[in-house]
Amino acid sequence: MQTTTKDFRKLLIFSAPSGSGKTTIVRHLLKTFPDFIEFSVSATSRSPRPTEVNGQDYYFLSRDEFLQKIHRGEFVEWEEVYKDTYYGTLRSEIDRIFQKDKAVIFDIDVVGGLNLKNQFGSNALAVFVKPPSLEVLKERLQQRNTETPEKLRQRLSKAEKEMQYANLFDVCLENSDLQVALKKAEQLVKSFLNLPE
Repeated sequence: MQTTTKDFRKLLIFSAPSGSGKTTIVRHLLKTFPDFIEFSVSATSRSPRPTEVNGQDYYFLSRDEFLQKIHRGEFVEWEEVYKDTYYGTLRSEIDRIFQKDKAVIFDIDVVGGLNLKNQFGSNALAVFVKPPSLEVLKERLQQRNTETPEKLRQRLSKAEKEMQYANLFDVCLENSDLQVALKKAEQLVKSFLNLPE
């Protein structure tokens, strides 16, 4: 049993436009601090991609299941990101991680990240992962080769809007050099959770 005087009832929120590298950063932090943080798995009404696993990448729900959970107040935050495509954070997911005496780390879209920050205040550190430019973002999304041209247009249009929210976050972390961004992210976690150097 892990004994600690630290209170890990804290949230580390990483938000960014799709393709900014937030998922890569969050995965790195999970490997670096496995005893102190755990990933919050979001729920979504979209279909899984071929490599995605239910309960690991997302909790995949039907649209009706998602709407029922909204109605029952089971989400801390939720959003209709694209028409009929919902994403949200289940209250039970945060409680599950807090019961392990760990901080919760999120890889979440910009509006969802701000909603969490507003609810949890100083117990949450909200980090905006900023791509060097929209052009670089477009290249990264095209290299993924997972989007239809229409989906790509939607993501880029959304990214342009999301960039305007950067100054509402506690920290803006530019990801032009991944290794530098990873080191900065590690420092942010250590500082926020008061971990030894």
